[in-house]
Amino acid sequence: MLRIGCFIAACAFATLTIALLPGYAVSACQPPRQVTEATPDQVRAFFNSKHAKVVTFLGYSGAGYEDADAILGRADAALKDLDPKHWIVNIGATEEGIGAVYEIAKQRGFTTSGIVSTQARDEKVALSPCVDFVFYVEDATWGGYLRDEKTLSPTSMAMVAVSDIMIAIGGGAVARDEVLEARRLGKKMEFIPADMNHRVAREKAARQGQPEPTDFRGAADAALRSGTP
Repeated sequence: MLRIGCFIAACAFATLTIALLPGYAVSACQPPRQVTEATPDQVRAFFNSKHAKVVTFLGYSGAGYEDADAILGRADAALKDLDPKHWIVNIGATEEGIGAVYEIAKQRGFTTSGIVSTQARDEKVALSPCVDFVFYVEDATWGGYLRDEKTLSPTSMAMVAVSDIMIAIGGGAVARDEVLEARRLGKKMEFIPADMNHRVAREKAARQGQPEPTDFRGAADAALRSGTP
């Protein structure tokens, strides 16, 4: 099993407060940003041209996390072991949830990238202000396996293809599918269990007329907690 930094199981996540991380000053992240619509092949070509390795963080987005400080601390620990001159930090481009890791990456001097479905653009989901290169991939879904449960959607195909290491901190079905595919391909990966934001999950269930949830571990947990190589 890949171990990076001081990752441990059992963590959770909620609202971003980078000011609480020792040694970090809060600063507005406003790098020059390139926003492009691209095919999976074009995304791969871009990363190949950079001659750098890619670490991709996966996890919850709109669902949020129950304990932001724990998650951010572990993401920071992972990045301490990587040289910004030789690594790109890649996430899903948006600012919610796992997108909070972008600011830590920029504080550490990493180039950052984001790969996301055109669904995010069409629904006007906010991008992180700390992502340098954004690739919208034409996709009828948000990602994950298609109905055959064997073929990744274009967005997830691009995400897995460019990644040398994938680190999933909790996550729903899309994160689950991407990490399962990375494992199938023999890529280095790590899964860190983490709860989604309890309040957000309860409010979502109430809006949809569903029973109040009692399990906040996300779709990735059951598939990945015990089976990470």
